[in-house]
Amino acid sequence: MTVIPETELEFRYFRAGGPGGQNVNKVSTAVQMRFDALNSPSLNEGTRQRLMKAAGSRLTLDGVILITAVRYRTQERNRQDAIERLQALVDQAAIAPIRRVATRPTKASKERRLVAKSHRSGIKSGRGRPVSD
Repeated sequence: MTVIPETELEFRYFRAGGPGGQNVNKVSTAVQMRFDALNSPSLNEGTRQRLMKAAGSRLTLDGVILITAVRYRTQERNRQDAIERLQALVDQAAIAPIRRVATRPTKASKERRLVAKSHRSGIKSGRGRPVSD
């Protein structure tokens, strides 16, 4: 599991919409977190490529991942939420996909398939009208 140090994260705070009572127009609770995935020393190359692909529209042309957190009413909780969401993306990208090794069907499995096909064909051909002699 790759852990991203907080020194590589950059935070910007701004006022969020939605519920918040009297403080909604005074306190900057929303968080925008920036993580430079392209130049991060914490990631190996495979994880970096998968992370940038998984980021999708959150990835800028400069290779920076932007995560905006406005789910909670407090700045600290939104900050933690943004960090958790980035960590979930990194954890997902750290798992290398298992490549399928192509195999050929065995002679016995081919034979079983052909026997089953001919058996099914016989069942279906028996459904027609009886042949008069």
